[in-house]
Amino acid sequence: MVVQAIHNAAHEFAAGFATDGFVSDVRAGLTRPGQKELPSKYLYDDVGSALFEVISHLPEYGLTRADERLLRRHAGDIVQRLDAPVAVAELGSGTGKKTRWILEALSRWQRTFYYPVEISRSALLMCQRELSDIDSISIVGFEREYLDGLREVAANRQRGQRLFVLFLGSTIGNFDRPAGVKFLADVRRVLKPGDSLLLGTDLEKPSAQLLKAYDDELGVTAAFNLNLLARINRELDADFDLGQFAHVAKINRSARSVEMHLQSARRQTVSIPAAGLRVAFLEGETIWTESSHKYSREEVFEMATNSGFCCQAQWIDEQWPFAESLFIAE
Repeated sequence: MVVQAIHNAAHEFAAGFATDGFVSDVRAGLTRPGQKELPSKYLYDDVGSALFEVISHLPEYGLTRADERLLRRHAGDIVQRLDAPVAVAELGSGTGKKTRWILEALSRWQRTFYYPVEISRSALLMCQRELSDIDSISIVGFEREYLDGLREVAANRQRGQRLFVLFLGSTIGNFDRPAGVKFLADVRRVLKPGDSLLLGTDLEKPSAQLLKAYDDELGVTAAFNLNLLARINRELDADFDLGQFAHVAKINRSARSVEMHLQSARRQTVSIPAAGLRVAFLEGETIWTESSHKYSREEVFEMATNSGFCCQAQWIDEQWPFAESLFIAE
């Protein structure tokens, strides 16, 4: 039997998130001295999530396909390393398409409770539709930020049940390196010894390959990035002229990351009434919207140790260098 639900309190949370949190983060980011910036989590509203799904199919963007290949090939090995019974919590599930391989492998030897945690309600609904045909699975979605959702899942675990947390797609790369280790340590504090985390990390590769992946010829990534300004227009009554901003991707060699920016084409002033702001832009000035950090495989083992885990196993895709690593909470 398949049980599907989105947690009852989710809509109230989403409303507060879209107003108070969004307003305060926009105000702080666009008045920041020096480099203006906006948190990358706000790229993923309903429109942004749909655009990212398109990006994942682009020939230039091999990350998602590498993630899926590893999960498809190694799901059986991954789940056999877990202490049963487990409940699965996924941080940033998206549509759940690549999670299918893990859940199908688990469902062969246990009834599985799956808790996707997402800030996009439409992504949660798509995830439930995508995975509802798997036997012996119960799906309860949490429209939450990552740690809030994980804490709620952990608080309701059954006696003797282990938690298996999925953090796929190299979302960890959106944090700078110290913040990424801190986030993993925060996850570890929610877990008990013996719980586990499957972490996806994009590995280092040539700069030319990365720039194509984050600035595709069709302009889908540009539309994804510019949608953040459109979202501010929609939700905060701003007057960004999207035609006066351009998507820019660039390599930050010292940080070993790819950065996405929105660059102003001219001197201009933008009003954001809901945030009580008028923001002046110089010609060529940018808003930094996302960083995607790239790792060495050895660095992933260090991240595990520094955040309270042990990296028990690691699987590498050679076609598009990418790693899935199984962390065990110590």
